Formats: sequence, C-alpha cells, structure tokens
Amino acid sequence: MSVLKKTDEFREKTVKTQPVFEGKIISLQVDTVQLPGGGTATREIVRHPGAAAVLALIDGNMLVVEQYRKPMEKFQIEIPAGKLDAGEDPMSAAARELEEETGYRAGKLRPISAFYTSPGFADEKLYLYMAEDLERGESRPDEDEFLEVQAISFEQAQQYIREERISDAKTILAVYAWHIYRLTGQIQA
Repeated sequence: MSVLKKTDEFREKTVKTQPVFEGKIISLQVDTVQLPGGGTATREIVRHPGAAAVLALIDGNMLVVEQYRKPMEKFQIEIPAGKLDAGEDPMSAAARELEEETGYRAGKLRPISAFYTSPGFADEKLYLYMAEDLERGESRPDEDEFLEVQAISFEQAQQYIREERISDAKTILAVYAWHIYRLTGQIQA
C-alpha cells in the first residue's frame, strides 16, 4: 500500500449522493465518489450534529451516569454527554447536559479535546470539557432517559474500564485526561 501525500489530487470527489434515512438524531446517505486513481467507490456516511461531554470532578471523584444502551444491549457507565442542538455552541451544550443529567452546574468549563468518534463512516465530532466549581442544582433528564448518577473514584473508573462497564471512547479518554490531571495538575488529552 502506498502512502499518499495530502493534496487535492488525492481527495475523493463526490459524484452522487443518495439519501437513505433521515432520523431524529442521525441521517444516512450513500455517496458515490471518484477515487484518486480514476475508479469509483461508494461511501456509507452517517451525518450527526455533534455532541459535547463533561469530565466533572467533585471531592476527588468523577460524576458519571449509568444507563442502558440499546445498541450494545447492556448498561454502561459514562460521563455526562449529549448531542448538540442545531446551531448550539458545544460549551453551552456541555453545561446543559451536565445539569440535565447530574443536577450539577459548572462555574467554569475548560476544553480538553475535540475528536471525531468514527471517521470511517460518521461525521460526529465530540467536544470534551472539564467542569470546575460545581454547584448542586436539579437534574432534568430527557423524558426517554433513565439514568443513575454516581460519583466514582479514579480506582473505580480503572476497574470499570477493565470490566467493560466503561467502554465508550469519550469516557475512557476522560479517565486518561483525569489521570494526567492527577499527575501534573494540568488538564489535557
């Protein structure tokens, strides 16, 4: 396999887009693309509005929510997160999701990282923040959200990763960012 230089001559050009599904959260399309070598290929693409997530620490513990995740058919422990509303600023979404899911408000949010969750087939970009100066408020989960809020220690988080009770990328990344924060006092991915 050859390594290609990052130039326009190697960019895939869309020849045709066929919408397949338009849902409440995602849409699916199949694109026919012109390949750099002259052939064509199809690309199945999931369009997603993006999401925001929060690493929230309180009394040396991380706030998480446990909820049933239908695609995996199991309960998962995750950091608070949710999709961006149309035109919504990711930091505002992070603050909203933290309060809706846990009942805590952040006095300050600092960006940790932003990343694409599955760039091979989806355009979802997730923004990860650290919440500071937490104040207790009132949780307001969405009507179809059934979750339990927990505050877990770093050691519990590591154990949950080993047990795959934590197995999503955003929460694992948050735990590693927390680890760096514990070692250096600096927040970074």
